[in-house]
Amino acid sequence: MYNKVILVGNLTRDIELRYAQSGSALAKTAIATSRKFTANGEKKEETMFIDITFFGRSAEIANQYLKKGSKILVEGRLMFEQWTDPQGQKRSKHSVTVELMQMLDTKGGNSEYNAPSENYGGNDESYSGMTPSFGGQTPSAPSAPRQSTPAYQAPQAQQIPSYDVDEDDIPF
Repeated sequence: MYNKVILVGNLTRDIELRYAQSGSALAKTAIATSRKFTANGEKKEETMFIDITFFGRSAEIANQYLKKGSKILVEGRLMFEQWTDPQGQKRSKHSVTVELMQMLDTKGGNSEYNAPSENYGGNDESYSGMTPSFGGQTPSAPSAPRQSTPAYQAPQAQQIPSYDVDEDDIPF
């Protein structure tokens, strides 16, 4: 069986970050996605609100750089949650456990901090040390002097082989 969900939308509320007793981070929020369509000649828009949960390093990054209204792409798996409310009623809902996220806000967007459009996995192993940027600026270490690269030279006419192809031989 295969369980994969990809959503692009805006966060409907700020991130709620918590830590488990083991010390691992857990962040919850919701995303609003919409689709536009035409039914019976009338243009309509349908909006869905989906709860999402981040774990590990991606939860901390989401809490640090995302806020209500931030545009984000999340990839994860659909989960079915069940519980009993204080009145004794059985309740349930579907939510998405995020395995990969990509921040989509651009410089000049509605985000106070603009993180690069990099993928942040749902666990510490998939986080490869990418440093989010502030205001579109990415801090970098001093680099070695730039080496000049030789200019590209187009191949000479005698280096390009020629083929005699009849158009009837082409299969498309």
